[in-house]
Amino acid sequence: MGKSKPKPWTKVWRSVKDKLEQTTVRQWILAVLIFIGLFGILSINISPVGYKLEVGTVARQDIRVPRDMENRAQTERERQAAAARAEAEAKADPNYYIVNHATVVAAEEKLTAIFAIISDGRLQQEQAEEDAEINQSPFRPVDVQKQLAQKVEIALPVQIVDQLLTTDEVAYTTFVHECQRVFMEQMQQRISEADLAGVMDRMRVLIAQSEISAQLQDAAFAVASQVIEPNLVLDQQAVEQRRLEAMEQVEPVFVKAGEIIISDGTVVEPEHVQLLKDLGLYREGIDYWALLGLFGIVTLLLVIYGVALYKSRPGVIHSESRLAFVGSVLILVTLITKILSLVPWLLVMYLTPIALAGMLVTMLLDYRTGYLTVTFLTVISGIIFQSLPLVVQGLIGGLIAILSVSKVSQRGELMRAGFIVGGSNFLVMITFGLLLGDSSLLIHSYLGILNGVICSVSTIGSLPYFESIFSITSAIRLLELTNPNHPLLRRLLMETPGTYHHSIIVGNLAEAAADAVGADGLLARVGATYHDIGKVKRPMFFVENQLGNDNPHDKIAPSLSTLIVIAHVKDGLELAREHKLPAVVTAFIIEHHGTDLVKYFYHRAQEHNGDTVEEKDFRYPGPKPQTKETAIVSLADAVEAAVRSLSKPTPGKIEGLVRKIIRERLDDGQLDESDLTFQDLNKIADAFSKVLIGIFHGRIEYPEKITREDIVGRKNGGKGKA
Repeated sequence: MGKSKPKPWTKVWRSVKDKLEQTTVRQWILAVLIFIGLFGILSINISPVGYKLEVGTVARQDIRVPRDMENRAQTERERQAAAARAEAEAKADPNYYIVNHATVVAAEEKLTAIFAIISDGRLQQEQAEEDAEINQSPFRPVDVQKQLAQKVEIALPVQIVDQLLTTDEVAYTTFVHECQRVFMEQMQQRISEADLAGVMDRMRVLIAQSEISAQLQDAAFAVASQVIEPNLVLDQQAVEQRRLEAMEQVEPVFVKAGEIIISDGTVVEPEHVQLLKDLGLYREGIDYWALLGLFGIVTLLLVIYGVALYKSRPGVIHSESRLAFVGSVLILVTLITKILSLVPWLLVMYLTPIALAGMLVTMLLDYRTGYLTVTFLTVISGIIFQSLPLVVQGLIGGLIAILSVSKVSQRGELMRAGFIVGGSNFLVMITFGLLLGDSSLLIHSYLGILNGVICSVSTIGSLPYFESIFSITSAIRLLELTNPNHPLLRRLLMETPGTYHHSIIVGNLAEAAADAVGADGLLARVGATYHDIGKVKRPMFFVENQLGNDNPHDKIAPSLSTLIVIAHVKDGLELAREHKLPAVVTAFIIEHHGTDLVKYFYHRAQEHNGDTVEEKDFRYPGPKPQTKETAIVSLADAVEAAVRSLSKPTPGKIEGLVRKIIRERLDDGQLDESDLTFQDLNKIADAFSKVLIGIFHGRIEYPEKITREDIVGRKNGGKGKA
């Protein structure tokens, strides 16, 4: 029977599995998960969280205010009410009225029109008198009265009109001129409805004091009563200013946390629904536009963060564990910030733990990634709380946290860093309190110090868990591994003292060389300390531990000796796993020999078996050193053993041997997979030579016996015995 064809879903699963095994795919999956986490946390307030109640139904639970909240709708209503009261008061206040120049101009135009009609009537009357014999219908004053009523809409008694038509020209001209002067001067003054009667009384006095003839003064007053009118209008700009001032004086209306909006069993009234809407607790649906805006902001921030991380620290992007760690810190701090935003006390935002992220990322990764993380979270906190003082505090506190922990070597120093961060936060809050005149910031500036202390304590407590979960080792953990009381180091010292001494010297060499090429000197020293830990299983098979005893390799075949020697790598790996050593330290155990040839036993085998010996049977299984640090320890291990075998080491011999060994390792391809350059190798050779010359320097030979008399004689200035 032939093989059955794989089902379609099996092909799909295999395709997905193959893609998941690719590093880039896993990185994209992590990036998507980070985005989902951040977007989900930030969209909490946008999602439809609240109550859906219908008017007339019965509430099935007590609905309480979750936190101190501003009733913005009620605040707005009270502001509008205050504005309406201010407007009414302004309308009743004469000081809010100004002279309406349009009314003054209209009065002037009206007066001009009156005199124009009367002057025209005077001309008609003169012409009528000249043609009295021919004209069968003589001119009548009532006709002028009608024209004034129709064209200017004023009513003058016919006697007044007749008087103005028949007076002599000089008196009439004086009448017109004085009326225009007195009337318009008065119209320039403030005239309200209440003041109109008083103004007219004053007009009688002014007319009497003018040059108008006594016979025409009654006519002038009659015209004035038709022209003079209130000329004040409300000053809208001043009224609007008073409205705004009244609105600004209204304090926001807050509803206290725990206050019951509607009780269980209560019939829902319109005011209940309105209050829920006012507080933003009424569920009406999702604000898709707000979600779209949030989606864009989070996407843009993550893209910028990812590109900056790829440019400055590509190793973080390429490592799934490190990328997952950074994403976890981003999500954790964002979640804490969001939870703080739900607390009813507004000033709790100053406990936002941005410095925690700076400390964790700097200690477990590096300061560059720390800077990017702090900047990202500062923007996120600004989005959540919309507070400039918080953004400044978060950025300054986070950057100071990074600077404070960049050289931390003990957990106790983290507390000092916490107080430094707390002090900077305290100063920022004091500064903004003075700048904004906000007394609450001054009173509660202690929150800045509390923030720094909480961040440092949280870092101390969470650091081991992050190290364990993401397989990342901090400098503090590495320093703890150098403690001589560590079980493996105690065993190495007691059971293999020669190997222990060798490892310490290799560590010194590796640290000096790593520092010279910009690698991690602490990691190199710790890795060198543990690189030969597997020799505790069979210590006497390694020459540095034989101490003059018989060499057991003399009694066994070279191939078996090779297997025993090579086995110390496998034995060391088992011990490392048993004692849970970090992966970065374990790498030194399995890589420090690479695929190097065990030359001594290989040559012995050739002496006994000739050309039948295969070189691959006498090589370490590898892998070759993958990093600068493991490659440096590999070179230091070979150099230390070789220099120790020199009978009379001199600086020239030491440096020559060092460079010879490095060149041999390079020619053998043992450094091909590390990041070391030729320039690095030269610096490493110089560092090795300097340290080894210091260790194997020449010493003065002292005589075996120095008599008491010699000592006394030297004290007496070299004089002989008395």
